[in-house]
Amino acid sequence: MRSASYSQFGKPSEVLKIEDRPVPQPGPGEVRIRMAMAAIHNHDLLTISGDYGVKPELPALAGSEAAGTIDALGEGVTHLKIGQRVAASGKGTFSEYYLARAASTVPLPDAIADTAAAQLISMPLSALTLMDFMAVEKGDWVIQNAANGAVGKALAMFARRRGVNVINLVRRDDAVAELTELGIDNVVSTAQGDWRRIVADMAGGASIRAGVDGVGGSASSDLMSTLGEDSLLVSFGLMSGKPLQISASDLVFKQATVKGFWLAKLAPAIAPDKMKAMIGEIVQAVASGEVALTVSDIFDLADVAKAAAAAGEPGRKGKVLLRNQA
Repeated sequence: MRSASYSQFGKPSEVLKIEDRPVPQPGPGEVRIRMAMAAIHNHDLLTISGDYGVKPELPALAGSEAAGTIDALGEGVTHLKIGQRVAASGKGTFSEYYLARAASTVPLPDAIADTAAAQLISMPLSALTLMDFMAVEKGDWVIQNAANGAVGKALAMFARRRGVNVINLVRRDDAVAELTELGIDNVVSTAQGDWRRIVADMAGGASIRAGVDGVGGSASSDLMSTLGEDSLLVSFGLMSGKPLQISASDLVFKQATVKGFWLAKLAPAIAPDKMKAMIGEIVQAVASGEVALTVSDIFDLADVAKAAAAAGEPGRKGKVLLRNQA
């Protein structure tokens, strides 16, 4: 089978290669999936470059999430069937076939297209887990930067369903219209000199309980400056490539807390019933159209290096996907 692999860490567009690998065989509790479409996430690119929190043993297969059709069942798997459309995280999803745990494989309704199914789990699940992590409830106010990223969009849309108010910061004026077209409101461009006043007006005097920082650098301090007393700043990413810069006076006088968020560490501790409920909420929201999972471009699996380069470009309006056409 065709599979995207890398034998050294480096720039994804340079180290990713398509190789012929044996078709994997599912073990007990596993399913084999014929990949239809796979999403290229930021954490995939960071893993390939060697900059993620976990480094795989080399050579390694690329990819962590995809959708497709079950092609084989491992021992003990009885609740799924061959030919069933599913979405599932797994290792080596940038391949014609990949293995996934049957227990975490999500059957797909016809209303969810492959383009959405390929990115159904990781980013939406991060968004829902973030809201639980912040302990925000209906009527609360939250602010986030990098709001036009995949998690930012999902957070805004799921928060709307739950009645949580979110102020969405973007760094480009044209990104405001991009989010507005998705039905996301309270969008503010920090390119405007008076953006803090606009944020305060949007909140209408309410205290902003939590902030989600996906940028780092001076943006962390900007976000902290908008938060209320006893607030929480969540560090989710470092798009700027710079460490957090936080005002000591804001931190001290607001009695604020700063925490790091990494779904890979938190997910194993989520109770099975809670995880099932969150996945159900995601499937229902995407199938109904309440939550839109946008796509920037689609490449054939054979063009994985070009796809990785496109996924790393700033200003994308959605995920870059890989299609298995063979």
